[in-house]
Amino acid sequence: MDQQNLPGTVTNDVSVGEWIITILITALPLVGLIMLFVWAFGDGAPPSKKNWAIATLIWYAIMIVLLIVFFGVFFSIISSMFGEFNTYS
Repeated sequence: MDQQNLPGTVTNDVSVGEWIITILITALPLVGLIMLFVWAFGDGAPPSKKNWAIATLIWYAIMIVLLIVFFGVFFSIISSMFGEFNTYS
C-alpha cells in the first residue's frame, strides 16, 4: 500500500514558489553548489528536494567527466597536429 495516501500522514510537498527560489539559489555559482550538497545530504530538506539535489549532483559529476574526456581528446588532437609536445630525439 502506498504510504503517502494513508489517512493521517503528513506530506512535505514543495510548493511552486519554493521551487522557484530553489532554482534561483542553484543559479548562483558557488552558493548553488554548496546548497545542493546541503539539500542532498542534510536532514532538513523534503524528500523531493533531497532526491532532486542528488540527481542534480550526479548530472554535474557526469558533465565534469565528459568535459575532462572532451578536453583531453581535443588537446591531444591539437598537440599531435602541431607536434609541439611530441619530441622524439
